[in-house]
Amino acid sequence: MFKKDFVWGAATASFQIEGAAYEDGKGLSIWDTFCKEAGKVKEGHTGDIACDHYHRVDEDVRLMSELGLKAYRFSVSWPRIFPKGTGEVNQKGVDFYNHLIDKLLEYGIEPYMTMYHWDLPYELHKRGGWLNPEIADWFGAYAEVLVKNYSDRVKNFITLNEPQVFIGCGYLEGSHAPGYKLGSRDLLQMGINVLNAHGKAVEAIRKYAVQPAKIGVAMATCPFVPQTESEADVKAAMMCYGNADRNNFVFTDAFWLDPMVFGKLPKGIIDTCADILPENAEKIAAGLKGSIDFIGENTYQANIIKADENGFPTAGKLAVGHPRTSIDWAVYPDALYWGAKQAYERYKLPYIITESGMAAHDWVSLDGKVHDPNRIDYMHRYIKGLRRAAGEGVDVAGYFSWSFMDNFEWAKGYDERFGLVYVDYETQKRTPKDSAYWYKTVIESNGDNL
Repeated sequence: MFKKDFVWGAATASFQIEGAAYEDGKGLSIWDTFCKEAGKVKEGHTGDIACDHYHRVDEDVRLMSELGLKAYRFSVSWPRIFPKGTGEVNQKGVDFYNHLIDKLLEYGIEPYMTMYHWDLPYELHKRGGWLNPEIADWFGAYAEVLVKNYSDRVKNFITLNEPQVFIGCGYLEGSHAPGYKLGSRDLLQMGINVLNAHGKAVEAIRKYAVQPAKIGVAMATCPFVPQTESEADVKAAMMCYGNADRNNFVFTDAFWLDPMVFGKLPKGIIDTCADILPENAEKIAAGLKGSIDFIGENTYQANIIKADENGFPTAGKLAVGHPRTSIDWAVYPDALYWGAKQAYERYKLPYIITESGMAAHDWVSLDGKVHDPNRIDYMHRYIKGLRRAAGEGVDVAGYFSWSFMDNFEWAKGYDERFGLVYVDYETQKRTPKDSAYWYKTVIESNGDNL
């Protein structure tokens, strides 16, 4: 059973839906420039128009209400607030989010604000971006503006979305903006700068919020799912969760969350990164202790783990022909269950699924509707797993479906559709999918109908 005040919502990100890339004083982001580089984004798609949410915000919030959403997680575009990343504030950008928040509250929808969802101002990128330690202060000043303008109505702030991905895909693998492939020393410096930026944002929230605010972070989590539920496999999967060392730290939860909760870097980082660890890293980590009130996890995929003959974890294996979504991600019905269990066992903080959902080959049928039974089945299985965790004592506080509507899927362009609402990008017509109406019944029953 989910608790009575369980939060049911859907999520989006600014660059993926807003459009209006060059309007009302907005500055360039690294995704604006990355999209213009040949071969970086599928078929040369851009976020210039996206879902045109910037101009259709009233329509979109009204639709959220009709579909029964109780909460909406959105992100703020940093270059829409600070066109150059720092300095002069763009009032028209501030006004846009004021209007969005007011409209949400008008319809009884709780706003969850993400401060950073990957659209780094290009002007800051030219000054080193996340590799420049000064970015912590730049981010702190940006957070201060958000808190002073919105904390009278926004009670929940998420400082960062998926540092694993915006660092790992943007600066290690090179598949996302800005498309770099850096070494461990640079990546570790970036990681510490990101953690310090989170700390500066927390300082701003706690200093300037005009009402009590909850602070969280959204991790990109691939839980360690045991091959079987034998005691040995379960123990082996649990052993994996807290690991972080020189070879894997970017994509772990522990590298990011251990400082925020415990005020220290994982032992594996101290042991394996002594020669490249920034000299102020441990001091920064210590200052972050207790800096979050809840853990958000964005969960789609997982890692299968089994115990070897000595009880140590080793990679498990999916069955031949295992189900996959249209983006070629394997389906793991137990992902939310084990993700919640592992995070709560280690950190003992309220747990929110800040994103979960699936990409599918959706289209408008001859009857004018969008039938997506596979998404309904996917969500049903995943949310049931989350409910199981709640029933076993995990403090599960909420679930946000990714995404409210189809949108720009980063390097995949517009080919992948994750939305509860279908978007015709030629006409911008919104069509709720069958899954949206199904999700409404789940919200109305607080998950008891699963």
